[in-house]
Amino acid sequence: MKRSVFIAAAVLTVSMSAQASELFLSINSGSAMTQAAGIVLAGQAIEQKAGVRVLLCDAGGDIAVVGKETPALKPRNMTVQQMLQGLMKAGAKVEVCALYLPNTGRQASDLIPGVTPAKPADVATYLLKPEVQTLAF
Repeated sequence: MKRSVFIAAAVLTVSMSAQASELFLSINSGSAMTQAAGIVLAGQAIEQKAGVRVLLCDAGGDIAVVGKETPALKPRNMTVQQMLQGLMKAGAKVEVCALYLPNTGRQASDLIPGVTPAKPADVATYLLKPEVQTLAF
């Protein structure tokens, strides 16, 4: 896992430094460390002046549920949800995929403030922009 995260970070850094860019991050994994790895890289992209849009699907959507208990991860002793909230404060747009709410029995009101349901047409339009880089975790 460490090597793949390092490689992803290196590729992201090289490709984002080549042009002003935007990052689309999709988090589908239920693994807290995998989710956090994606959020950390997205945070690095924001620090490098990239726009960031995050789509949470499947188990990844659970990150955005109010009151969801997740472990605190080292070295900062933060939960993935706390990391996600920091990413949003830094300017990232965060959405749950269109399938998440109707298939989990949850409502938009069950999501932490700032997270919204995605509109597939808007996401597709965003993804088709040439300056958008994509990562999936």
